[in-house]
Amino acid sequence: MQNPTDLIATMGARARLAAAALAALPTGTKRAGLCAASAAIRAQSAAILAANAEDMERATAAGLSGALLDRLRLDEVRLASVADSIAAVAALDDPVGATIDTRERPNGLTLTRVRVPIGVIGIIFESRPNVTADAAALCVMSGNAAILRGGSEARASNRALHAAFADGLAAAGVPRDAVQLVPTTDRAVVGAMLTAAGLIDLIVPRGGKSLVARVQADARVPVLAHLDGINHIFVHASADPAMAAAVVVDAKMRRTGVCGAMETLLIDRAYPHAATLVEALAAAGCDVRGDDAVQRLTSVAPATAADWDTEYLDAIASVALVDGLDGAIDHIAAHGSHHTDAIVAADAGVAEQFLARVDSAIVLWNASTQFADGGEFGMGAEIGIATGRLHARGPVALEGLTTYKWVGRGTGQVRG
Repeated sequence: MQNPTDLIATMGARARLAAAALAALPTGTKRAGLCAASAAIRAQSAAILAANAEDMERATAAGLSGALLDRLRLDEVRLASVADSIAAVAALDDPVGATIDTRERPNGLTLTRVRVPIGVIGIIFESRPNVTADAAALCVMSGNAAILRGGSEARASNRALHAAFADGLAAAGVPRDAVQLVPTTDRAVVGAMLTAAGLIDLIVPRGGKSLVARVQADARVPVLAHLDGINHIFVHASADPAMAAAVVVDAKMRRTGVCGAMETLLIDRAYPHAATLVEALAAAGCDVRGDDAVQRLTSVAPATAADWDTEYLDAIASVALVDGLDGAIDHIAAHGSHHTDAIVAADAGVAEQFLARVDSAIVLWNASTQFADGGEFGMGAEIGIATGRLHARGPVALEGLTTYKWVGRGTGQVRG
């Protein structure tokens, strides 16, 4: 294998050339490339699913958890959704060249702030082969070249998806090097990407806590990421019981392995149906762990101190009774990860306070935390959820993959 540093240097140089070409492509060409990529994935679905079956067999034998196996698995429905998401990105407004604002100075100089691509995006991800297509589509539409490094557990799926995607791009006249897949799963390549300043402009990690922590600790390139999805739902005393049960069960059990899954349920002490709510969660197949107050209400396992700070990504939830809105906000501030938090309440005043005071990238009222997804936000797809405070926050899609420049138009103005 080529030396990891040399490999990334070679790929980065090719990506830089492709990024320059992409930035100048008309919107119609980018759309055509993505539509062709979507069609190629559909046409090559048998090969992609066969590759995924190979990955699933190897991952099962290796003892991967149920949550990771669920993330890895593709079937006809999921693969069709991948193709649909690429086509949906193609139909979105092109952010490149869009005017953010314009101002005219007293001296007649006109200044315009316009969106431009970031350049070369490195995406490091685990398990989910759909990231190959989603990230590639978003990068192409926003005028960025992408270098993708997938995990070893999905290597066959990623290669098959990337091959189809690249075939589609090339057929429509988009540079094939606009989306490159690192040809090895050697962990040393990750280190080479993280230190590739000048070649890679932004790193986006998609994976488990250990991967994201390593990226954030070692990167010499800007990082767009979230570390944990410790998401809460607070059921206020005014909540409708049927709504509360439906939202809580969906938020936990719809897909337990996604980063938008609820991990902790907070129930107002004044809510009269707390026991029924906890029992509904348990009846749905959830392993419920409660604080002392919850244990006195119904039969659940005791929660430990570690439970409040755990992203389970499994059919497990911790539950606590809290003293109203302030108690819920205090708990979220102490244990949350600034990802997604929700309130179920009929009292609009209380709900608006929750939305204003909880410092998370996504806050929701009377809705499941499983809506923490770029597709559900009308973005077509997402490259990830960002929980930091700079550049982009929440689901990151096309606009989040652009920066801006100032364009000045004058008539001979000088400062003198």
